[in-house]
Amino acid sequence: MKRSLLYTLCLVLLLSTGCNKYLDKEPDNRAKLNSPEKISQLLGTAYPQSNYQAIAETMSDNVTDIGNGQTDNLIHDLYFYIDTKENQEDSPEKYWFSCYSAIASANLALQTINKQPNPNVFKNQRGEALVARAYAHFMLVTFFSKVYDVATASSDPGIPYVTEPETEVIKKYDRKTVQYVYEMIEKDLMEGLPLIEDKAYNVIKYHFNRSAANAFAARFYLFKKDYAKVIQFANEAIPGNNLVPSLRGWNSTYQNITDVTELFKIYAKSTEPANLLLVETASVWARNYYTIRYGVSQEKQSEIFPRPDPITGGNFAYKQYSIYEGTHALIPKIDEYFVKVSVNANIGDAYVMVPLFTAEEVLFNQAEAYVYAGNIAAALANLNAFASTRILNYSASNTITETKVRNAFGTNDIRVAMIRAILYYKRAEFIHEGMRWFDILRYKIPVVHPVRGGQNITLAADDPRKVLQLPQSTNLADLAPNPR
Repeated sequence: MKRSLLYTLCLVLLLSTGCNKYLDKEPDNRAKLNSPEKISQLLGTAYPQSNYQAIAETMSDNVTDIGNGQTDNLIHDLYFYIDTKENQEDSPEKYWFSCYSAIASANLALQTINKQPNPNVFKNQRGEALVARAYAHFMLVTFFSKVYDVATASSDPGIPYVTEPETEVIKKYDRKTVQYVYEMIEKDLMEGLPLIEDKAYNVIKYHFNRSAANAFAARFYLFKKDYAKVIQFANEAIPGNNLVPSLRGWNSTYQNITDVTELFKIYAKSTEPANLLLVETASVWARNYYTIRYGVSQEKQSEIFPRPDPITGGNFAYKQYSIYEGTHALIPKIDEYFVKVSVNANIGDAYVMVPLFTAEEVLFNQAEAYVYAGNIAAALANLNAFASTRILNYSASNTITETKVRNAFGTNDIRVAMIRAILYYKRAEFIHEGMRWFDILRYKIPVVHPVRGGQNITLAADDPRKVLQLPQSTNLADLAPNPR
């Protein structure tokens, strides 16, 4: 449904997708949100149920113009940094409204909890709602505002931070500043995180459990460059900092899987220890990321996964495949499940389960913070934990050392070399998932998109097109568009 508002009447009308999904099951629950179980059911819709991976991955330097493959207007626009008017699955507009729909659910839950005679009974639900609200706003400000910079955040336009259910058909909003948005995110996150208890969930990885909430805090403070807090919350996300058992077994258990369809399915399973938080999203990215013209070519794959790895000297254990007579490369990780509109129908809706937070991201965020804190030994320990699960036939000879890192990146500055090593491995680990875009934003990395038969598209370090344009319909809420 295309909406013309920031988000609309989730409480009174049934126009919000997130609330709809909950209320459709038992409409009378609008008047019966009087138990922790019912609030928890509502909070299942407090997560953006749209996929950002196509947006972030296509805008990054992970993709190129392969020259053949399927065409798609949305992917074309993202690749060329055009302010797309597409509003289907995986589009910026869809993601914007999905985030505010999630926020609407969180706000409805919080309002209901506050009206209960004994709000303390809903402590865990309050914690989840606050952290979920913080997360959706964080993702919005990351995509639709300039990246946080302490020097400019107090003047850079933010996004509306909404803290109460919508009760007006057209309400005017103020973008305020990135600084304000970050302060509100931090407030919600720090208030909500201590309230979360894993025992309250039946399937903890479908909710902001303790590990996932701490992983979110580590990411948030990485963007703020508060490295002491990154280390603190990363330690809480992986108790005892016992990293290796929490990482995907690419050079062990995954190597033993010979059926590629099983590899697709295992990546986003709730039983995979590396997955800290999973969300179901309406998305066609699983069919697009290895069939679209603007994707990962064999040459690009070799750039991201060089053989041998110049740091360890070994070869990556990721299982790599190709289609279209070898022009398109992929790693089997993003799986689609298709829901028919009826048993005998040939049409339906495509969904992708997305790992919003993983143990691997925690490892990299913590390693980066260690580098800036001057603890190179701890950062190396994290990278070696990672390499031990990513390099085929890993042995002591593959151990990552300061000397190897310096030599690989041609610099005597160990801090520079370590950051480059972290971003290099992180890029490989999260290919197809869009995480590279966040590092491009944080480090203001230029991007060049080749165009076959045309002029390359260059995205400079401070290019305004790195900030997604607000949906046109937000003009009704008096939101000024981003500059171009």
